[in-house]
Amino acid sequence: MTTTAVTRPAGMRAFVIIWLGQLVSMLGTGMTRFALTIWAWQLTGSATALALVGVFSFAPIVLFSPIAGALVDRWPRKLVMMASDLAAGLSTIVVLLLYSTGNLQIWHLYVAGAFAGIFESFQFPAYSAAVSTMLTKENYTRASGMIGMAEAASGIVAPALAGLLLVTIGIGGVMLIDIATFVFAVGVLFFVHIPQPKRTAAGEEGRGSLWTESLYGFRYIFRRPSLLGLQLIFFGVNLASTAGLILAAPLILARTGDNSVVLGSVQSAFGVGGLVGGLLLSTWGGPKRRVHGVLLGMMGGGLLGMVTLGWARSLPFWIAGAFAEMFFMQILNASNQAIWQAKVDPDVQGRVFAVRRLIAQIAAPLSMVLGGFLADGLFEPAMQPGGAWANTFGWLVGTGPGAGMGLLLVVSGLLTALVALSGYLFPAIRNAETLLPDHVQA
Repeated sequence: MTTTAVTRPAGMRAFVIIWLGQLVSMLGTGMTRFALTIWAWQLTGSATALALVGVFSFAPIVLFSPIAGALVDRWPRKLVMMASDLAAGLSTIVVLLLYSTGNLQIWHLYVAGAFAGIFESFQFPAYSAAVSTMLTKENYTRASGMIGMAEAASGIVAPALAGLLLVTIGIGGVMLIDIATFVFAVGVLFFVHIPQPKRTAAGEEGRGSLWTESLYGFRYIFRRPSLLGLQLIFFGVNLASTAGLILAAPLILARTGDNSVVLGSVQSAFGVGGLVGGLLLSTWGGPKRRVHGVLLGMMGGGLLGMVTLGWARSLPFWIAGAFAEMFFMQILNASNQAIWQAKVDPDVQGRVFAVRRLIAQIAAPLSMVLGGFLADGLFEPAMQPGGAWANTFGWLVGTGPGAGMGLLLVVSGLLTALVALSGYLFPAIRNAETLLPDHVQA
């Protein structure tokens, strides 16, 4: 009797299947995040409270990254992605149970976000490293564009759909849909093949205890000034931009009297900008000099995105700013991702990409807290009618609720553009693609 082996999808076909699963999951996550943002703002009316939700969700992603990266390089990357999705789903289940029984409090969102964040620290290095082994280098930027398109598509659909569903099935129903979407994302991973990378000289050098392997990503990056320089630019940009961007939702709510329809429209505009940027990259493939995509994308996001969002006082301009922010963010992130996937040996990408995230984003949790405290304690009071800065900056952002947060967004956008521009001053950064050799594709 002859048995026929079942061939699992591989290569670009497998990537597209995974991408579809992640798209569905991100849609559910986006709806839950939108619904809980409305709930938290109505409960507290505090920008700091919303910023702290972001801090507790994001800080573990950064802090656990080195250990997560080492384990990603040790374990099958498909299993790591599945475990990360399952943990995120479990946190949603707990929040749903608390909400359904009338016991949900703001601090529960902090705990649930921290739990999900620990496991999410595995997702980025595992997903990124999986792409490097599944696809050829020529497809790296396109794949990053497709991933960005999925994020953007969820950003378009999730707020609008959540706003509609909140009226019909409530927050509990939205979270039930989210649970179904993560089950789907985990399920599709069963049916694809994600190859493990072959061992390279860098991989052999980095072998050792879990602690040794966790630290190897730092050694790898610090020995390569171009990689370190790129991440220090991201560090500066994240420090400057996060304090402002974390306030986008409370700014809109404060300026519109808690109008969830307007907030949903602006968040959808973020998604449209990301979708257009991702679509452009997936067909075009990105700039030939990818470092220009990184630095010019940062400047565009700061000046045309954040400054516009902070200065605007009406829906059309908020939509324009949100579109520009995510359009340029797609270009800069995909260009940067393609550089790293081409230059870093595949069998150490888990460790290196995890440390890369830590260096670039370690400032973000601090910036989130700083943004919330500056908004509530300084900028908002100063920009009320008769406030200390009302006469000085009122012509730019107006006065009253939300004006202080708008001013902080403008300042953050200008600082973001200046940090990005400084990258051109350093040869190790502007010539990174010629100074660093590509890894040998298996």
